[in-house]
Amino acid sequence: MAEAPEDGLNDAPHFHGHRDRLRARFREAGAQALADYELLELVLFRAVPRRDVKPLAKALVDRFGSFAEVVAAPVPLLAEVPGVKDAIITELKVVEAAAQRLAKGQVKRRPVLSSWSAVIDYCRTAMAYADREQVRVLFLDKRNQLIADEVLQTGTVDHAPVYPREVVKRALEVSASAVILCHNHPSGDPTPSRADIDMTRKIIDVAKPLGIEVHDHIIVGKDGHASLKGLRLI
Repeated sequence: MAEAPEDGLNDAPHFHGHRDRLRARFREAGAQALADYELLELVLFRAVPRRDVKPLAKALVDRFGSFAEVVAAPVPLLAEVPGVKDAIITELKVVEAAAQRLAKGQVKRRPVLSSWSAVIDYCRTAMAYADREQVRVLFLDKRNQLIADEVLQTGTVDHAPVYPREVVKRALEVSASAVILCHNHPSGDPTPSRADIDMTRKIIDVAKPLGIEVHDHIIVGKDGHASLKGLRLI
C-alpha cells in the first residue's frame, strides 16, 4: 500500500513536473544519464506517489554509498533511515530480486565457461553487497551448463565456514561434473586470504579423485572481484 503524503510536501509547484522530467530523461538518455540518487528516485516514485522523494533518495545514497548498495542493504538497516517504510523497502527488494534473476538468466542460457563475464556479473550482483559472508556453489554438468546454484553457508561479517566434504557430497547428489566456488568479502576488498586459498585446495583434493573438477573460486566485494585461478593460486 502506498504511503500517505506528508503535510506540506505534496503541494510544491514543481512536484509533478520534476517527476515527468526525470522519467523523460531516463527514457531518452537511459540510466547512464542519471545520478544514483535520481535512479533511486524513479524506484521510490512507485512507493511514494505524492511526496518529493529526492531528499530521501539522497539520504539513502549518503547512508549506504551507491544505488547498488541501497538496493542490497539489509532490511533492518534500511528501516533505520527516517522516512523509509515497508512500501519503500518492498520496492527496493523487488529491484534487487529482479537484478539477481536477470543476471542468473544470463548464466543459465549457455555453457558457463564460455560466458565468464556473465558468471562474474551474477556473483557480484548476488553477493557483493551482502553484509555477511556467504559461500555459493555453481554446480555444472558435463557440458559446463548450470545444474544448480546454491548458498551452502552463511557466516559472520568476516567468516563463513566451508567443509570440503559437504561441497563434494552436494555435487554428487546433483550429478555435477564440475563446480565454481564463489564467496563475498563484506569488507569490500576481494583479495583472497590464506584461509580462502587453503580451503579451495582442500576442496580440490577431495573432489578430484571423484571426477569433480573445481573450475575456479571467485571472491567478490564492493571493490571488484578476484579469481583464484586467474591469480594462479590454484
